[in-house]
Amino acid sequence: MAMEWITAIDKRPCDRNMRDVELIACRLRRVEPLCRLTNSALQQLAMCGFYEDLEKGVTCRFYLHKHSSTIITIDVMELFLFFLLATVFRAGEQGRFWYAVLGGQLEVRYHATADGDTKSICNLGVGATFGESVLHDLPRDSTVVTKTTCELLRVEQQDFRLIWEKNKELMTDIITNCKFKNGFATPVQAVALVSPSKKQLSPDHPNPALPITESPSPAMAKMGWALRSLLLSDTNGCLKDRKVSGKLIKKCAPGIELVDWLVNLSPVVHTRIQATGMWQALLEEGVISHVAREQPFKDKVFLYRFRVDEEGNASMPSSDEVNNANEHIKEGLTSLLHRGPDATLRLILRKPSHERTQEELELVFEELLHIPALSHLSTSIKRELASIIVFESHAQAGTVLFNQGDEGRSWYILQKGSVDVVIHGKGTVATLKEGDDFGKLALINDAPRAATIVLKENNCHLLRVDKEHFNRILRDVEANTLRLQEHGKDVLILERVVKQRGLTAFKYTVMSGTPSKMLEHLLDTRLNVLQVGPNDDPFLDDFLLTHIVFMPIAQLVDELASHYHNDSEIRNGAESPEDYEYLLTCKKRVVLFIQRWVMAVRHAVFEDPAAAHFIEEIATDVESDHGLQEEAGIIHQVLTQMSRYLEDRQQNMGQKWKLPPNGQPIGLFSGNVTATRTVIRPDDDIIFRVHCADHTFCTLRFPIYTTAEVIKICAADKLQLNRGPEDLALVEVKSNGERTIFKDNDLSIPTALTLNGRMFVSPRDHLDALTPLPEQEGATEGLEMDIETLATKDLAYHMTLFDWDLFWAVHEYELLYHTFGRHHFNKITSNLDVFIRRFNEIQYWVVTEIISTSNLNKRVSLLKNCKEYQNLNAFFAIVMGMSNSAVSRLTQTWDKLPSKFRKLFTEFEALIDPSRNHRAYRMSVGKLQPPVIPFMPLLLKDMTFAHEGNKTSIDGLVNFEKMHMMASTMRAVRFCRSRHLVLDPPSPKNNESQIRSYISCFRAIDCQRTLNTMSKKIEPR
Repeated sequence: MAMEWITAIDKRPCDRNMRDVELIACRLRRVEPLCRLTNSALQQLAMCGFYEDLEKGVTCRFYLHKHSSTIITIDVMELFLFFLLATVFRAGEQGRFWYAVLGGQLEVRYHATADGDTKSICNLGVGATFGESVLHDLPRDSTVVTKTTCELLRVEQQDFRLIWEKNKELMTDIITNCKFKNGFATPVQAVALVSPSKKQLSPDHPNPALPITESPSPAMAKMGWALRSLLLSDTNGCLKDRKVSGKLIKKCAPGIELVDWLVNLSPVVHTRIQATGMWQALLEEGVISHVAREQPFKDKVFLYRFRVDEEGNASMPSSDEVNNANEHIKEGLTSLLHRGPDATLRLILRKPSHERTQEELELVFEELLHIPALSHLSTSIKRELASIIVFESHAQAGTVLFNQGDEGRSWYILQKGSVDVVIHGKGTVATLKEGDDFGKLALINDAPRAATIVLKENNCHLLRVDKEHFNRILRDVEANTLRLQEHGKDVLILERVVKQRGLTAFKYTVMSGTPSKMLEHLLDTRLNVLQVGPNDDPFLDDFLLTHIVFMPIAQLVDELASHYHNDSEIRNGAESPEDYEYLLTCKKRVVLFIQRWVMAVRHAVFEDPAAAHFIEEIATDVESDHGLQEEAGIIHQVLTQMSRYLEDRQQNMGQKWKLPPNGQPIGLFSGNVTATRTVIRPDDDIIFRVHCADHTFCTLRFPIYTTAEVIKICAADKLQLNRGPEDLALVEVKSNGERTIFKDNDLSIPTALTLNGRMFVSPRDHLDALTPLPEQEGATEGLEMDIETLATKDLAYHMTLFDWDLFWAVHEYELLYHTFGRHHFNKITSNLDVFIRRFNEIQYWVVTEIISTSNLNKRVSLLKNCKEYQNLNAFFAIVMGMSNSAVSRLTQTWDKLPSKFRKLFTEFEALIDPSRNHRAYRMSVGKLQPPVIPFMPLLLKDMTFAHEGNKTSIDGLVNFEKMHMMASTMRAVRFCRSRHLVLDPPSPKNNESQIRSYISCFRAIDCQRTLNTMSKKIEPR
């Protein structure tokens, strides 16, 4: 890390990329008081600063109070270097640089007499700054001499002035503090530093070396006992008495050896990072501790010991205790493994800001993305919070966090536990639970606390943002926000972000705006003629993927047409050359927009009649304009794509689908021309059944886009239910008896049914009479095959091909329709519905097969092959099926599984660990290259979180931060299929047609009651 940041800062500022800037900023963040600067200020310093590594005896002349010009002199042994430096920094020149001390020590000398005698004033250490008088263009006459080898950050005058102007208050505080600390400031300044307005408001920073509970939980205490017993029983164990600085420390071990031992103890623990997190989980509960209580757990030579050994009342374990410990480790180590990531996160949150590495800041940022109380904040604010948010724990219920009338010092977010809100004279007025926040109002209004907060439970966990950081972030956000207004109202809000090259050059990202103003901004700033690749500008791509939420296609087409035909006021050739050039540019931008639009969402553009007509109209105009020859080529490519789409559409017109009556998946009707599976389109017909309470049914045929209201009216008529439409409901009845009522304006109802679900129509006052059909409790109909006769490689291969076709048919827009509701767009989600159903089908097929046969080896092998083919949707479905309660309880069956397969399954199971927002899965997927079949339920969960945690509109403006979050998930889908799936078939090819038929329609029981009953018959308890 040290060499990386030096390599980064050794580059010229114009050659530094964002990774270089982050590496340098991370190093500066570890220096007090630079860590108090905003992220943007640190990035600016990192973008323009230079690194100096000076030997002892180098001098820098500067004026302490008014000015500072630098002259650096080197001793005779470095005459050549001195000559070079002297030509840059000559005595008497104006100040050119500001400095911050990153390492070493310097001495400040003042020129006391005209003869050149100097007087030592003070020493400057790490974190000191000098040379700020470059702000006043005055020469320097005092000298700074390096007392040791020193590392300095040097910033040129022009750059320092820009940073100063943007962060004046913070920079003033830092410099004034430095002067006061080193004796430069006057008594007036000293008084000002300790005045109430500058009082440190933050509570003491928590010590990451100390436990967060008063005593360990029973589970962690028992795990500590088991680990200690095994460590002491190991003849080559690392837990032994050691002499440290002449003092005997009993039964202690270095962290690095404890990690080695734990990694070798069980196949559950795969990496040193996992083992370190597990030991930290024990340390934070007080089971183990650093011998001097000065360090959290680290994979280093620091010594740690168990609490019982520290108290001195523990004995050596007996052989029975060692056996019991071994048994407990087998059962409980996985639980400790799952605690590790959260313990690691809490450790980071208890570190001072300047000690958090860039990797740790990224980890905290990812965690903050999924905290509901922070969902309304912009991405940039969350990144700022990642460096300063603090973890705080309180062990005892009844503890008063703050009292009504106290000064507001912090904003809190409740991570675990609950608190009571108490107001004088009213008592407890509310109870806040996990995910709630409190204390922000007093900070915003700078007012006393409006209520008393009392902890309701033991061991409450909170996240805390202190007032000074809270106010600084608000100021920084406001300083970097640009508001564009029309008629006194905001129409576009932009946030300034640092570009990769150059300190003074900025670009703006859109935070919110009116739809038309955002489109205008996009056309004017994001679609230049020299624009590069489609993924280089997130705003453009985000807009194209999500505009249907806030700007329907018809409205977008009207706006584009208005922008394209900008010459409506200029007639009869009266325009000037400048006018003509401007009009030509407008047309070029619209053509480029159309190109990007088609690239981003493909056939969805052509499906809309208004968009297709607009493209044809633009193509005619472009081809007749000699100034748009290059654009004519672009629009010709778009027309070619549209022609291919229309041909494909014509070829598959009139498709008929069927929803079989016995739970099988939706399939093409046998009368179709094409035998291969294609995309389900809104005007395709589907044949399905609708039942009533007595289980009689009627068969209907409707287009996919038919609403629930039309279906229920027609079904009621055929089933002779003499009720008005308003008294009827269309309902899905699941195999477990659960009922879901469809809204009248909902679409694609037959494809929205869950696995083994059935459609019913019923009077609203008789819904309780609806019961599942007898066959719903059994297995869905499918081809019966002995899975023992099939090779797992063959199964995985054909499953992946089949699932890929389903995934390929899903359009990214369907994720938006599913999240916001199909009825809001009047669009279907049939292809997504079928893909989601496939996940459940595989999951319950696995459970059904396992409780029908005890051989698990095949399933684990199948898992391995699905993972190799990057079919993550099937992979996770199989893992979750094997984790189903009806399977996990089969201890005799699991015990028969060879250790190799048990270890393999444990590894796979770790990937579905939901802790820290499925971080294990996300890290694993982040390393894969397309093609990938993703875990769709998690993508839909991300979409739902972004939707429910963020308003679509704020103060009448589109919340584009929300659109960005949703577009990121949609981009993940697009990335997964950015390459075509090409698999080498397994050899030799056996029973291909039979396997294809088998995997396309699995037998599956999804009624958990039935599955549990079957499981208990296999292994009664």
